[in-house]
Amino acid sequence: MAFISNKQPYSIVTKKRKCTFATKLEQIISAMTFFGFLKDWSLPIAMLSGVVAYFVYVNIPLFDNTHTAVNEFIAFLQPALIFSMLFVTFCKISFRDLKLEKWHFILLAFQLITFITFSLIAAFAPISPATRVLTESFMLCLICPTATAAAVITARLGGSAASLLTYTITMNFAVALVAPLFLTLAHPIQGNDFMSSFLLILGRVFPLLLCPLFAASLVRRFVPKLQNFIVKSCRNLPFYLWLVALSLAIGITTKSIVHSNLSFWVQMGIALVSLVCCIVQFAFGRYIGGRYGDAIAGGQSLGQKNTVFAIWLAYTFLTPVTSIAGGFYSIWHNSVNTWQLYRKNHPKK
Repeated sequence: MAFISNKQPYSIVTKKRKCTFATKLEQIISAMTFFGFLKDWSLPIAMLSGVVAYFVYVNIPLFDNTHTAVNEFIAFLQPALIFSMLFVTFCKISFRDLKLEKWHFILLAFQLITFITFSLIAAFAPISPATRVLTESFMLCLICPTATAAAVITARLGGSAASLLTYTITMNFAVALVAPLFLTLAHPIQGNDFMSSFLLILGRVFPLLLCPLFAASLVRRFVPKLQNFIVKSCRNLPFYLWLVALSLAIGITTKSIVHSNLSFWVQMGIALVSLVCCIVQFAFGRYIGGRYGDAIAGGQSLGQKNTVFAIWLAYTFLTPVTSIAGGFYSIWHNSVNTWQLYRKNHPKK
């Protein structure tokens, strides 16, 4: 009886193995392409998610009775995300790294002088209501302090997060000192005196800056193993937390624009004002920072704004409709960040 082998010819087995390997390779390449796409376009995806989520949410009748609870939850979640981002970032930075440099004072002078100039125009120039809205939009975009999350993007782009955080703390304190004086001059509101406005702004911005700074310092001093774990294992966590915070911020921006009663042309005027302010501040910040060896930190310090604070500032101290200037600015500065991150990831393109 002849022996019959069940084994397939070598050539067929080899061919199948090659096909299997090729299929797996194609799957890996597809996955890499997909994740590369997410890496390049994570900011616009987060922004689009915020817009889509807002319109889906408000147009589902089932959720009509949840709006108050959701607003309260977002009001809690946003500071929690910012605290977490800054805590992880501060764990990587020592107090000794926070040093004032010459370019900090130049950018500080630029913000304050331009803000004061437009404040005086709003206070004393005979301007129409529409022009007043545009003037106050300039004020808002110029005095708005650096975004607390800007350190995340700065580090991602290869700039000095320590220098940016130094400017962020300095600028927030300057805003608390200077803004109340000129905001009440440009737009007087009964009951808003300097001291109450100063304490209101101080209480709004400093807890989110100082609390994570002191928490990180305590961890570094008393639990160094935890600090080392955070530095090594949570390297990209601030960026992903920021994407969630960005989506929420864009949702709030969408809400402020949708509920605005301004005419189309006034809204376009505010959009143009915020765009001009964004381009000028990024360009000037990069120019000055570049002269002192850190163009990235300079550009982000002046260009990336705390737009949620800007919207609050408009509602509290200025004509409320100017709040959409902060909303439009959020779109512009995140568009710039998208372009910068893409250039960082594709330097040859």
